[in-house]
Amino acid sequence: MTQTIQITQYGGPEVMQLVDLPVGEPGPGEIRIRHEAIGLNYIDVYQRTGLYGNPLPLNLGMEGAGIVEAVGEGVTHLQVGDRAAYASNPPGSYSQSRVMPAKTVCKLPDAISFETGAAMMLKGLTAQYLLKKTLPAEGLQAGDFVLFHAAAGGVGLIACQWARELGLQLIATAGSDAKCRLALEHGATHAINYRTEDFVARVKAITGGAGVKVVYDSVGKDTFEGSLNVLRPFGLLASFGNASGPVAPFAPGVLGAKGSLYLTRATLFTHMSTREATQKMADDLFAVVISGAVKIRIDQRYPLADVARAHTELEARNTTGCSVLLP
Repeated sequence: MTQTIQITQYGGPEVMQLVDLPVGEPGPGEIRIRHEAIGLNYIDVYQRTGLYGNPLPLNLGMEGAGIVEAVGEGVTHLQVGDRAAYASNPPGSYSQSRVMPAKTVCKLPDAISFETGAAMMLKGLTAQYLLKKTLPAEGLQAGDFVLFHAAAGGVGLIACQWARELGLQLIATAGSDAKCRLALEHGATHAINYRTEDFVARVKAITGGAGVKVVYDSVGKDTFEGSLNVLRPFGLLASFGNASGPVAPFAPGVLGAKGSLYLTRATLFTHMSTREATQKMADDLFAVVISGAVKIRIDQRYPLADVARAHTELEARNTTGCSVLLP
């Protein structure tokens, strides 16, 4: 049996229950992993509330790191005893151990701790596909301006550092002066407190009226219109989250009127459709972390049983950097 966080109905943090569940043996293409640390992500909130629907009961959690305990038939890239980390569907990482598909599980280099591995896989791979694969029609070159919302969060702080490594000028938005300072310390070239400043006017001033080539937006409803308004012609709005709520339907003609803009709703797991693609992305992430160019900041640690507090603080935007649950 293993302790697991499960929901039987959608709702607030109180619907999460700590239950004992059987683990079992891995089938073909699967492994069993014993978690040393578990990642906390906003997508977990979406799944808990039902914004992203899943069959119930549902074991929550998309990210973790630990030791491989058993390997199913056909799995060749992992062995019993390997240190491993993952971001993966289906959910279920909020647990002491689990059986799961091996496809998106990667060997964790010895130079990276379990806590760092658990904190960085979903967020780091998200930053990787955004900055390396979700690009405007004209591409991104050193010196280009990009706008990144919620830049003091887990994905944002990784993106700030990675953008600096790529030579990009990342304009960060965040909800407090302290969070803006954090983004600047991690490589953002400019930071805007969206609670006290008009981010559209500030971005236009920073870019001399030209706008940015791409906006990376995980906030959703509250920033959508402003994000379109700061794009230069042929710019790209990459929407990858809904922290303030889903974006309302809109007329596509708006994109033409604002400069033949592009819009995509990006998701990580489309990019991780094969083991080879996942490994290539992970290798890129591991390399920048081991080099020191990107440091994974873990600002919150919670016991697994205290997951309701973790969700409450995450939703209140009272967290910075990454958070981990410890089983």
